[in-house]
Amino acid sequence: MALSRRSRPSSINIWPGFVDALAQLLMVIIFILLVFTVGQFYLSGAVSDRDLEIKKLTQQLNDLTDMLSLEKRASDDLRLNVATLGAQAQQASRDKDALAAKLAQATSDAQQARDALAAGDATIATLNANVLALREQLQELAKALDLAQSQNKEQQVQIDDLGNKLNLALAAKVEELAKYRSEFFGRLKQILGDRPDIRVVGDRFVFQSEVLFDPGMADLEPGARQRLEPVVSALKQIEAGIPDNINWILEVDGHTDVRPIATAQFRSNWELSTARAVSVVKFLIDQGIPAGHLAAAGFGEWQPLDKGSSEDAYRKNRRIELRLTQH
Repeated sequence: MALSRRSRPSSINIWPGFVDALAQLLMVIIFILLVFTVGQFYLSGAVSDRDLEIKKLTQQLNDLTDMLSLEKRASDDLRLNVATLGAQAQQASRDKDALAAKLAQATSDAQQARDALAAGDATIATLNANVLALREQLQELAKALDLAQSQNKEQQVQIDDLGNKLNLALAAKVEELAKYRSEFFGRLKQILGDRPDIRVVGDRFVFQSEVLFDPGMADLEPGARQRLEPVVSALKQIEAGIPDNINWILEVDGHTDVRPIATAQFRSNWELSTARAVSVVKFLIDQGIPAGHLAAAGFGEWQPLDKGSSEDAYRKNRRIELRLTQH
């Protein structure tokens, strides 16, 4: 038994120590956990407070940011208002300058108006004086008019008497000229006889143009001078007996038919009719008829004797007329 106890090694019971170590370790762990839990609790509270503080700070920061944004917008609006006010101030300054210029112009116009009014007053005074003077002149003229009217009545009687005498004298001269015209036509008819190329129309002798001129020409043909000789002879016979106080005129009028003419020499019937009348007047002057008692006129186609369109009508309208009248 002794040998068996000797042969078994002695064992150390470490379990209690191990248990104690584990217990202590567990206690340490529990303590640590406890400390950690407490620390965590306090840390969580601190973190929570810090989060709240951060949230507050963040909110404040956001509020400050919003306020800063508002202030920025307000600053921008203020700058815009300042710019607008500056522009308005400039415009107001310009308006002020313009109003000042208008005021100066209005002042000048008012001064001119006052000057014009003063001048108008002076003019009115002058006009009043002139009106007064004119009234006095009118009174004098009225007196002179009354006197002139009384004299005019006497003169009117004299004028009426002179008018009657003048009318009688004119009538006498007209009758005297009519007598010489009748004598001239009578002698001319006697000399010409019943020639078919010469007609009497009213108080005029009418020569057909064909007996004096070639067609379209204004120079007297050689035979025309012979045909006009009776006119010269009759006119010379009565010329010496016409008193000097009768201003007689032998009118020579040229006429054409309605058909137009357009030549190098004559562009119209006016020119042809006038040139033919002048040719007859020149012939009469060459024969000794005083130029102061002759007149030439051209009527073209505008005073026809026959308004027809036949050859006979054209022939009648192409003519030279002689008329003894008084100037």
